[in-house]
Amino acid sequence: MLGEPCPEELRDAGERLSVDELRARQLSLLQSTIASAYERVPHYRAALDGVGFAPGDLRELSDLSRLPFTGKADLRDNYPFGMFAVARSEVVRVHASSGTTGRPTVVGYTRRDLDNWADLMARSIRAAGGRPGDVCHVAYGYGLFTGGLGAHYGAERLECTVVPVSGGMTERQVDLIRDFGARIIMVTPSYFLSIVDEMEARGLDPRDTSLQIGIFGAEPWTEHMRAEVEQRTGMHAVDIYGLSEVMGPGVAQECVETKDGLHIWEDHFYPEIIDPVTGEVLPDGSIGELVFSTLTKEAFPVLRYRTRDLTRLLPGTARPGMRRMEKITGRTDDMMIVRGVNVFPTQIEEQILLVEGLAPHYVCVLTRPHRLDELTVQVEAAPGLTDHAAAAAHLTRRIKDRVGVTATVEVLPPHALERSLGKARRIRDNRTL
Repeated sequence: MLGEPCPEELRDAGERLSVDELRARQLSLLQSTIASAYERVPHYRAALDGVGFAPGDLRELSDLSRLPFTGKADLRDNYPFGMFAVARSEVVRVHASSGTTGRPTVVGYTRRDLDNWADLMARSIRAAGGRPGDVCHVAYGYGLFTGGLGAHYGAERLECTVVPVSGGMTERQVDLIRDFGARIIMVTPSYFLSIVDEMEARGLDPRDTSLQIGIFGAEPWTEHMRAEVEQRTGMHAVDIYGLSEVMGPGVAQECVETKDGLHIWEDHFYPEIIDPVTGEVLPDGSIGELVFSTLTKEAFPVLRYRTRDLTRLLPGTARPGMRRMEKITGRTDDMMIVRGVNVFPTQIEEQILLVEGLAPHYVCVLTRPHRLDELTVQVEAAPGLTDHAAAAAHLTRRIKDRVGVTATVEVLPPHALERSLGKARRIRDNRTL
């Protein structure tokens, strides 16, 4: 099932760069980014000084391996605006994602950053098969999460008609898709399958809708899920990748004509694959941890950001000048993705410790009984707790209010959970795709 390739005349200048042109651009932009970060961000000045690296030392792309990595802890330690490279008055928008300590990781954008983001999202939607004039149904969440607004402004930049539904209200989603004639839907794949289930429950054949393209992201999904979506709906299912620390959605996009991995928009982001244990840079084709340096970000440049995502880099196909990344195969940390929301066990633990009568012995159980991820927190009661139901309700509210996900809480008797002699196993993933 192949889609219509994007005509050459519709591709922008960045998509047309040769490999040599692209590498020259990357080197020049990296030199500028490093100089700006060193001059304007105290964290980067200290980090580069710590390894004896001066901005002028980057003479070829391979020199980037001498720079230290940036991690989520660095962003939390500089909360809220310490990583910004421009005056706060030049930051026209902020987004944030949850961190393991309760502090969010805050990212900022100048007006030019937002323009670049909209351009890259428009490029991504176009590569997925979208065209000006299409009705684009956006069911990603809006707010501090980058998904909804990133998709929204990219679709507008492409001159689509945007339906900003956000998540939830599944019956209404079906009504609006049917009534407004959406050709494109942008949504998490698991929630889209719930929308399809709702269509079928109402006697509607998903293959008879106007939908032709699904742009799915914010959570891992498999080729099996792609096959099911395309078989049940007759539409194209393509992958999109991004993370707020680097920009948001639109860092990489799968092209509809090949569906063979995501082309990284390398004119704005420089990728590396490293050994997650040693930090050594691995050659293209090797599976390892994905690392990004931004090339054009003004407000929030990042140097060698460790995404914790595992993948590998491959030669470009539909966009020959730009490398592809395979679908994410896993992560190097213990982050859970629940309906598009990043959740760490330590966030759950933080809330447990604030509920009187609960012990710090717990496990997070992930299931997918009806196509949607569900999180159950099994936690032991402390000796003497009599009202298990009240403690469960209290923790449920705290997780919803502080972490941003809905969880079922099961309060178990003391010593009900298996003890580990080594590192505690905090996640039990029982999901099947």
